[in-house]
Amino acid sequence: MEKIDLLIKNGKVFLNGSLVEADLLIDGDKFVGIQASRREDSDLPGGQEKLLALKTIDAKGKLVLPGTVDPHVHVRAPGFEEREDFLTGTMAAANGGVTTMIEQPLANPPQYNLEILNRRIEAAKESTVVDVAFYGAAGSDFPEEIMSMAQSGKIVAFKTFLHEAPAGRDSEFIGLTMKDDVAQYHGMRIIGKSGKICGVHAENNDMVKAGIAEMKEQGKITGKAHAQSRPPITEYETISKLLLFAEDTGARIEFCHVSTPQGLEMIKQAKAKGLDVYAETCPHYLLMNDDLLDQFGPYAKCNPPLRDQSLVDQMWQYVNDGTVDFLGSDHAPYTFEEKKRGWDNIFNCPAGIPCIEMRFPLMMDAVNKGKLSLEKLVELVSTNPAKVFGLYPKKGAIQIGADADVIIVDPEETYTVRTKDMYTKSRDSAMVFDGMELTGRIKMTIVRGRVVMEDGKVTEENRGYGQWVQPL
Repeated sequence: MEKIDLLIKNGKVFLNGSLVEADLLIDGDKFVGIQASRREDSDLPGGQEKLLALKTIDAKGKLVLPGTVDPHVHVRAPGFEEREDFLTGTMAAANGGVTTMIEQPLANPPQYNLEILNRRIEAAKESTVVDVAFYGAAGSDFPEEIMSMAQSGKIVAFKTFLHEAPAGRDSEFIGLTMKDDVAQYHGMRIIGKSGKICGVHAENNDMVKAGIAEMKEQGKITGKAHAQSRPPITEYETISKLLLFAEDTGARIEFCHVSTPQGLEMIKQAKAKGLDVYAETCPHYLLMNDDLLDQFGPYAKCNPPLRDQSLVDQMWQYVNDGTVDFLGSDHAPYTFEEKKRGWDNIFNCPAGIPCIEMRFPLMMDAVNKGKLSLEKLVELVSTNPAKVFGLYPKKGAIQIGADADVIIVDPEETYTVRTKDMYTKSRDSAMVFDGMELTGRIKMTIVRGRVVMEDGKVTEENRGYGQWVQPL
């Protein structure tokens, strides 16, 4: 009799681009077998009668999908643990169906050299509930560190901001910014030689500063003034420029959180020319608009800003035609009090929405509403980010030998989002989601064969179970 640790039976399993009624055999932390639930339903091998599983999960009527990979998460620790730390951030990840979290640097200090990176890796090992990979910080302050970071094999990519550090936040942005065209061009040359992808926050800082000054001068300091200060051209002008830099330097570029169809059209054309370029967007740029800035003020403030509904509608074309490579949450936690300062003046609070627990739920609801197919969703949240960042086939797919990362979803359950039940420390700042009615609920998150979330419950007993993941 064959013995295994876990059997997930009777589910509709997402295999090779489609749903198949199958049983998953998991031993240790790997998939070791995939069998048809009923022999007549599939080419897969039939069920084994002599099989002893230490634990069995009956997924009848549920979808069994690859665990998701979130390529855009900010943890904040060290330095700003009151916003988020690795324990709460990865508990939130588990609650949102994220089995591998890729952390982008925005801490105190960010990981612009190996010493800082190693400290963050050790901190993560002690606390994480799900698996974690890391970006490195790339900026004009320490260009000599870029190649050693790339060659270490410890990061999946670089991240850079295209502006100087915001006032009072120098320590959070040291080694993380290329503040002008000269710095950006030379930075792209260095990163191009490293072979690593560079994720960029593409907004024209000079135009943004001028826009904010204009809004203040006109006395426009309420919510929607934030979007008016950063019109779409501030994004797609910068995308255009960086595509030219990438073509000239050979740098591989990932455009993070693209919010404009104009920017995505430029990226689409660059891909057609053969440039090694990737596009990420986020659920809030597909499912929300700038009216929320009037309703929720600072709690709907993010960079780039929420856009007009006409632009939101146009974004979907690029999701469904393959221009958008993957979806990130851009999980950007700040405390309720930090955000609250923006009620009197929208420019007085930081920008960011804590979204790691909502990325998959929002998009699963969009599947149920016919906005995209389930196949496209799995591609955007699991397979593609794993492939782009060098984690596939260990991550991102259900196949024999891969890590046994799974989410089990009830595709028909309708429920109401309650932010008080979230695990992020910044749950009070996530009010844009509170009260949403969604269809398609995550019932279970499994990381390398261990259930880390069941029916919305994540416990600290899984603290430290998450592993640090390096690109293959």
